[in-house]
Amino acid sequence: MPRRIEQAGISKTARAKQAVPDDSWLKAAVRYLARFDRTAKQVEEFLRARGASPVQAARTLRRLEALRYLDDSAYAERWIASRLTRGPCGAARLRDELLRKGVSENVTDGALGRALAEVDQDTLARRAVGLKQRRGGTLSRWQTLRLLRQRGFEEDVISRIMGEWQETERVDDEE
Repeated sequence: MPRRIEQAGISKTARAKQAVPDDSWLKAAVRYLARFDRTAKQVEEFLRARGASPVQAARTLRRLEALRYLDDSAYAERWIASRLTRGPCGAARLRDELLRKGVSENVTDGALGRALAEVDQDTLARRAVGLKQRRGGTLSRWQTLRLLRQRGFEEDVISRIMGEWQETERVDDEE
């Protein structure tokens, strides 16, 4: 009867993790991606939380990218388009949100450059104010200013919108 030789310094849990084939990590990752669009960082965190080693997680991510199931650049572009449809905001806010999701700075900046090249920031800012006014009545000058800053619009865009706001206020006062 062969003797079982214990691997020195390796726990049973660690051996069990090593025994899981990479194919099962790939299947788990594909199931995870099937529910929602995800970033590479989110998938890696999922795999690590499920018990994949750093090597297994990295190998699985490379395989997913090779199969084109995972592409942070495409994710960022789709996410920006969706985000602008749901609630208009400026480049700074979009950038912060993408970075928090784990998209790299290079990918984030590239996606923002492509997505916002076709979009007028002033129009987005007007839409943000208009949506807020439809939901909660009129906004004061300070509420408008705060809203635009919270939504991540640049100061020059905010200045132009506030200038329009003042012009509208003067016209209303004259009538």
